[in-house]
Amino acid sequence: MSEETTNEPAAAAGGVQVTLQTVYLKDCSYESPNGPRLPGSQAWEPKFQLNMNTSAEELAPDVREVLLTITLEAKQGESTLYLVEVKQAGVFTVVGAAAEDLKRLIGSFCPGVLFPYAREVISDLITKGGFPNFLLPLVNFDALYAQAAESAQTTTVN
Repeated sequence: MSEETTNEPAAAAGGVQVTLQTVYLKDCSYESPNGPRLPGSQAWEPKFQLNMNTSAEELAPDVREVLLTITLEAKQGESTLYLVEVKQAGVFTVVGAAAEDLKRLIGSFCPGVLFPYAREVISDLITKGGFPNFLLPLVNFDALYAQAAESAQTTTVN
């Protein structure tokens, strides 16, 4: 028995419909000042700095471009091994969402959809740069969104 797939919008509880129109790489950058050489005769023990950010722009009523920006820097001592920045974008149509639900969808659901694409680009760039494969750890965007909302609420109250 085979499953039929359609390009129909995903209907969530409450009649909210979310459709992913397109996913694309908006911008990427890879820098490796010294190539895959380690400083001196050191063992491979890099320290990683990972930063993520999301933003959204309204393109039309019910249509948003969501941008997930991920920056990863690997350092060994004071030497930068590589610096990768990826801006993964997607255009989403969201119909029937209340304002608070729309914020949550844009701040957590949409970045969660974009993350695997950005993760693959980052892994490919690092590997093609001559470094060992690196997979970003999985991210719970729901928890990050809740934490950011709580932090914003605490800041507003104080």
